[in-house]
Amino acid sequence: MESVPDEKLLEDAIRGMLTGLDPHSAYLDQEQYNELKVGTTGQFGGLGIEVGMENGFVKVIAPIDDTPAALAGIKAGDLIIRLDDRPVKGMSLNDAVKMMRGEPGSDIVLTVVREGVEQPLKIKITRDVIRVKSVRSRMLEPGYGYVRISSFQSQTGDSVTEAITDLKKKGDLRGLVLDLRNNPGGVLNAAVAVSDAFLDSGLIVYTDGRIEDAKMKFSATPNDVLKGAPIVVLINAGSASASEIVAGALQDHNRAVIMGEKTFGKGSVQTIMPTSNGGAVKLTTARYYTPSGRSIQAEGIVPDVQVSRVKLQMAEKSEFSPIKEADLANHLTNEKAPKSDPAKSGEGKDDEELLAVQDYPLNEALNLLKGVTIMRQQTRGLAKK
Repeated sequence: MESVPDEKLLEDAIRGMLTGLDPHSAYLDQEQYNELKVGTTGQFGGLGIEVGMENGFVKVIAPIDDTPAALAGIKAGDLIIRLDDRPVKGMSLNDAVKMMRGEPGSDIVLTVVREGVEQPLKIKITRDVIRVKSVRSRMLEPGYGYVRISSFQSQTGDSVTEAITDLKKKGDLRGLVLDLRNNPGGVLNAAVAVSDAFLDSGLIVYTDGRIEDAKMKFSATPNDVLKGAPIVVLINAGSASASEIVAGALQDHNRAVIMGEKTFGKGSVQTIMPTSNGGAVKLTTARYYTPSGRSIQAEGIVPDVQVSRVKLQMAEKSEFSPIKEADLANHLTNEKAPKSDPAKSGEGKDDEELLAVQDYPLNEALNLLKGVTIMRQQTRGLAKK
């Protein structure tokens, strides 16, 4: 038998002790710690998936937008059972992650089990340097904006404010869809900053733990960037941690309608403590709570409006259209009807149908946002009378 260095024995002992505490506590060697620090700034190497362990297998919490994993078809909830030809069962999460990392341009085959699919799927992915742009935005249609947050990095709060400022330059912003689907979380302060952007006052989140340092409160500051305009927040089972802080805060303050699926349910806070050898200890030190005192741990955020994952298919258009009054011979004309431009009569309809097929939950969020906006306008009109 070969002798084992004391340093390795000590590291393995610490790693085993921390792994046994909870799924999120871990010992990070120098390489892993450096990757963690780089990850919070938005650039790291790998496949582009947030993972955890479940029953000895690697579970995909969420694929990160526009990364090799997302483009290859990896989905939240997938269980990875093989990495190339090597079974995952028996591996630690660190070992599995290390196998999935590698030189950009090299390939790996993931064998995954997916709910609703009878046979395991083999998915080939080419590794790459992951550069994550955490915030994307666009106008869904005039007056209604869309902001997508794929992860919470140190600059995400500022990026959201800038995105909304840019949307306002394109016209009056009557409402916003905030998309947190498949967002695995990230930096706590970033979640606080994003929540603060839409709130004028009140508690955003608080943490509680065994020691005094683990007890913190974060409150909103004045100036809602949307000036009270309605918000619909989209969530799903891949929305975790910092995503749940934002959704929980906006839900408790009745600032937004939460729509989609029940979230992942990670309501714990991890503290990173660097060690003298260049590594670090990641230790769960507290739980976080929404403003009303709800703990999300293992429960998740329940949406106000439930929207299940469905796939729509465009129906074939019939050559026969329904008969209307305007089609009848000798029908009475409407002298007060506005003159229509035949070239513009169908404008926007195809885009709406396309959105419904491509992203049904987003289409439903836009419809809800329009409804809330109309109701607010009607309420204000009655109040003036």
